[in-house]
Amino acid sequence: MRVNMQVFSRLVMGGAVLAALAGCSSIQDHRGYLIDQALIDSVQPGVDNKLSVERTLGRPTFVAQFGAPAWYYVSIDTRQAAFTRPQPKQQTILRITFDDAGNVSGIDKRGVEKVVRLDPDGHKTPTLGRDRSFLEDLFGNIGAVGAAGMGGPAQGGNTGTGPNGS
Repeated sequence: MRVNMQVFSRLVMGGAVLAALAGCSSIQDHRGYLIDQALIDSVQPGVDNKLSVERTLGRPTFVAQFGAPAWYYVSIDTRQAAFTRPQPKQQTILRITFDDAGNVSGIDKRGVEKVVRLDPDGHKTPTLGRDRSFLEDLFGNIGAVGAAGMGGPAQGGNTGTGPNGS
């Protein structure tokens, strides 16, 4: 019976070690467009148009709202260790630009080197202008705004004539 307890305790310890190691592994995730290089290579500038690109690659992740007409296909692979935020491991942005007639004019691909890291200051947002205290913000406009009803006729105020203004 004693030998079985030793084997059992070793199995329990081994299971605990495996569970602890599994908690330290990273989680890998994919977000966005699933890139198929053969399909991307089949889209040719000057040959394809918006309809053929949509039939080949599907609907874009987003469409440019300003500037030259362009469709963007975004693909991001992330890795996340325990108790941390996901970090991009690989990112691909496929941009397809179109001319005014709707024909493909260019295709370019960008990667994770274009990702910008922002480090926001969590305490306060810097702004232009004076640095005012809470009390100055609270009481700063007292007396700065005219009294109600004192404007001219265009502002809906009293003109000085008639039953209320005589």
